[in-house]
Amino acid sequence: MPNIQANQIVQLAAQAAEEKMATDMVAFDVSERLPLADAFLIATAANERQVGAVVDNIEEKLLEAGFKPVRREGDREAQWVLLDYLDVVVHVQHKDARELYSLDRLWKDCPVIALETSKLALAS
Repeated sequence: MPNIQANQIVQLAAQAAEEKMATDMVAFDVSERLPLADAFLIATAANERQVGAVVDNIEEKLLEAGFKPVRREGDREAQWVLLDYLDVVVHVQHKDARELYSLDRLWKDCPVIALETSKLALAS
């Protein structure tokens, strides 16, 4: 189970991604599998511009909450951008990259973390 701070980062990042219309969000508890992180959040964007908007909003909202990423990778291509918050790694992927790399399949054996976003709440 991710620590309280990791869960807070996951929830804030998911809400920020949702604000910029990211889809197919899923969070995995990878704490038992990886010594480097407690959770992964994966989100999909329809195009490169949206990938950038989602990533920028996540980074902005988390900075407002006092969380600064230690690393940001993938900006140049805007197909798959990674924000590393140590306990949490956020992956924002273009829909084609999401299908190609299939991170969901790689981490399918890890517990899923419930996300508290309005779309998911409405779907329940």
